[in-house]
Amino acid sequence: MPTLFYVDDSRDDLFYLDYISRKQQIDVDLFCFSTADMALEALEARAAEGKAVPDLLITDLYMPLDSGTGLVLSLRRDVRFKSMQLAICSGSDADEDRARALEAGADFYLEKPLDLAALILNLEV
Repeated sequence: MPTLFYVDDSRDDLFYLDYISRKQQIDVDLFCFSTADMALEALEARAAEGKAVPDLLITDLYMPLDSGTGLVLSLRRDVRFKSMQLAICSGSDADEDRARALEAGADFYLEKPLDLAALILNLEV
């Protein structure tokens, strides 16, 4: 079963993804965080316990306290998390947002609302 970390300051978006995973009975180990700091703490705890990194971490592009690009940049600099796939998501379809996400080191850019079933299917391929 794939493990997915999702970071978003929007309680509605966090609720939506969790709801969809349960409603559609998607086989995923989903962890939701409202701040980048909370996600980093969880990643560091997993590493300290010898657990594998998540298969994918998705972070929102625009958050008031910390940006998704900042989180991706810090994860890319940390050797413990180099193998983890990273995505940045947003409700924006602007080319400059997509470019910022990829320049920060994201493997891909996703538009909201997220299609969790398709994401998980692509992780398993």
